[in-house]
Amino acid sequence: MTKDGTTLTHIDATGAANMVDVSAKPETTRTAIAEGAVIMKPETLDLILSGNARKGDVIATARIAGIMAAKRTHELIPLCHPLQLSKVAVDIVPDPDLPGLRVTALAKVTGQTGVEMEALTAASLACLTIYDMAKAVDRGMTLTGIRLVEKTGGASGSYRAPDA
Repeated sequence: MTKDGTTLTHIDATGAANMVDVSAKPETTRTAIAEGAVIMKPETLDLILSGNARKGDVIATARIAGIMAAKRTHELIPLCHPLQLSKVAVDIVPDPDLPGLRVTALAKVTGQTGVEMEALTAASLACLTIYDMAKAVDRGMTLTGIRLVEKTGGASGSYRAPDA
C-alpha cells in the first residue's frame, strides 16, 4: 500500500509481481499521448533538418522506431498486456529554442486496459533513435521531459497534465 492508501495493481498481498487480470473490464476506446524531447547543439539540429546526417533521415527513422516500439511494448516492459493497437502516431518537430526536437506520441486501442505505456514507449524510443542517429556529431545530447500528457477512457477516466 502506498502512503495515500492506494495499492499497486501489479503487486499482490504477498508482494509478488503479477499481470493484472483485466478480463472483467469492459472494452472501451482508450487513448494516450506522451511526449519527450532531445536537446542538442544548434549545429546538430541544423544537420538533422538538412537531411545530411550520415545515418540517413533521422526524423523519419525515429518516427518509425517509435511506432514499432509501441507495438512491442508488452515485450519490453514486464507485466504489460499485449494490445491490438488501432492507431499509433509519432510526431517530431524542431524547436530552435531548446535547441532540439520535440516528440509527441499517440496510442489508441479499443480494449480492456490503457495505452499509456505504449505512448510512453513510443516517445522514449523515438528520442533514443534520434540520439543514436546523431551521436557521432553530438554525444552531449540530452533526452528530457518524457511524460504522459493525456489519457482518455477506462474506469479511471481522463487525465491531462496540468501544464499541457
